Amino acid sequence: MNAKLIDWPTFIGALVVLLIVTIPLMLFPEAGAEVINMANSFMTGNFGVLYMIVGLLAFIFLLYVAFSKNGKIKLGDKDDEKEFGNLSWAAMLFAAGIGSSILYWAMIEWAYYYQGPPFGVTPESNEAIEWASAYGIFHWGPIAWAIYTLPALPIAYFYYVRKNPVLKISKAVKPVIGKLADGPVGVIIDILFIFGLMGGAGTTLALGTPMIAEGVNDLTGIPVTLGLQTVILLLCTVIFAISAYSGLNRGIKVLSDVNLWLAVFILAFIFVFGPTVFISETTFSSFGILADNFFRMATWLEPFGNLAGFTDTEFPESWTVFYWAWWVVYAPFVGLFVARISRGRTIQQMIIGTMVYGTIGSVLFFGIMGNFGLYLQLSGSFDVIAHMNEFGAPSAIIAIMNQLPMAGIMVALFTILAIIFLATTFDSSSFILAAVVQKEVQREPMRWNRLFWAFVLCILPLVMMYIGGLETLQTASIVAGFPVIFIMFLLAWSFMKASSSDIKASKDYNSPTIYIDPSETVKRDRKRERGE
Repeated sequence: MNAKLIDWPTFIGALVVLLIVTIPLMLFPEAGAEVINMANSFMTGNFGVLYMIVGLLAFIFLLYVAFSKNGKIKLGDKDDEKEFGNLSWAAMLFAAGIGSSILYWAMIEWAYYYQGPPFGVTPESNEAIEWASAYGIFHWGPIAWAIYTLPALPIAYFYYVRKNPVLKISKAVKPVIGKLADGPVGVIIDILFIFGLMGGAGTTLALGTPMIAEGVNDLTGIPVTLGLQTVILLLCTVIFAISAYSGLNRGIKVLSDVNLWLAVFILAFIFVFGPTVFISETTFSSFGILADNFFRMATWLEPFGNLAGFTDTEFPESWTVFYWAWWVVYAPFVGLFVARISRGRTIQQMIIGTMVYGTIGSVLFFGIMGNFGLYLQLSGSFDVIAHMNEFGAPSAIIAIMNQLPMAGIMVALFTILAIIFLATTFDSSSFILAAVVQKEVQREPMRWNRLFWAFVLCILPLVMMYIGGLETLQTASIVAGFPVIFIMFLLAWSFMKASSSDIKASKDYNSPTIYIDPSETVKRDRKRERGE
């Protein structure tokens, strides 16, 4: 244990902020929840356009960077090979960025859109069916992964190109805010990131734990109680604590690979033994709807509200704005993780790979799982919506899986996959949290530090779950994550400023791959600091 490596102001500050938020919620859960929900409604209702702008600009900006000179820069030394193969790399970034949440929403999100469609469409109409299939892919598609990828640019650049052994958001914006990054402003930026990640993790738990509990109930008959959910949460904690302790190559990589192959098997099984033609045609049609309406969906905010002749459905605030806010809160974490696993790739490969692999994965989940549930509803085989409205979404998800051949085996595999997905998200989270509170990270954060944050990630949501405040913690993180919008702009600016400056001085300016000599960048930085 080397305490000198810990950035104690950030370490202690993050814990203090978490206690300041959670203790009042524990003592006054109803009043606290009301205040936070009011703040959330204010944010999404009044600043929804800001979240929408961030999403669209992130998407356009990353496409520009990928095909510019900046995209040619190699992350690492000239002879560095890719640290991870494409399959393992894709599996890790997908598991970190999505987690068990995609199992939940891919299976059931269409049901909400079918009952409350966008654009004033009549609920449960033929047009509502088309939007129900397409909108989930939109929300989990290219813009989501663009928001995730943006923070990875400056972080990966400073870590692998300029050889700064620090994985911190504050250091990634240093070219813009200067020495402020080394003082209280930098600490605040890192604490906001940590708090947002805690809440984002709470969201994943709020969705994943009840779904896993329903799977266990279906298999064993054990009733779904807080006790069962606690056991599930502790089991996931043990798995991701062992994985986090084992490290990036032996723990997180292995778990992500297992996760990938199990997910592929379940998706292939549903596709082959389910309504194959319906799934194929509906997913393909959704692509057309998405391509035809992409910018409409990315900018729609119901500006006329409740004015005469207009009906305010609150669809954009409830879905698109909420999702974009959730992605923004989670983005620095996923960006840090993507940056850490991308040594040996170029900036372009990291951007295109993350956006393409991430989107393909989301399309497969929503296209296969979602359209299987939609088929059951439309064909009259099983009334998913009636079941969901009576027993809740987690129960409906397991009920959908029970419509498959060999239902018992498939529910068991689905439940195991959900547990592993939850664990892979949390071991990635604990890895990055440990990195953020260290002054320096050469290969991996210290083991005790990783284990500490692994258990903090579990204990906080566990306490909130017992007082019924897990969703409140999630909402609180969305509210606290509002400043992250502005940090995202700083991250983009920081990357362009640093990389463009280095490219101009590089000998490889016209090469297909640009290698930046870190020793030269250090010399230029020192000259600038001396005012030369």
